Amino acid sequence: MKTIHKFRLECGKEPNTLKLREGYRVVRCEYVVPQKGVYLWVEQPLNVAIPVVERQFVVVYSGDPVPTSYQHLDTALDPFGPEAYHIFAVDVAPADKVAASHQQASPTLFRSASQQVGTA
Repeated sequence: MKTIHKFRLECGKEPNTLKLREGYRVVRCEYVVPQKGVYLWVEQPLNVAIPVVERQFVVVYSGDPVPTSYQHLDTALDPFGPEAYHIFAVDVAPADKVAASHQQASPTLFRSASQQVGTA
């Protein structure tokens, strides 16, 4: 079984962190006038055995810069105001890629003492 949950996202440079079940899918984003806020609707499985992941989203105004790694999801418009709110998913590096990048080191930095030349 699955369901759709509604989350309020705050505008600004700080990411909004949501705890979602693996396999989630963003289905809608909208500016809700009575609440004067941007909301994200997310479809996700109800099975409690499915692991929960933390995902981050940012809401920015038109013209505000974001890193190239961020993925644009949707734009929410205020029907009674001039603002457009752009929702981006913050790119999260998988744990195995992060671990691999920490394991890769230059061989010239880590040589045995017998291989080092000109050391005291």
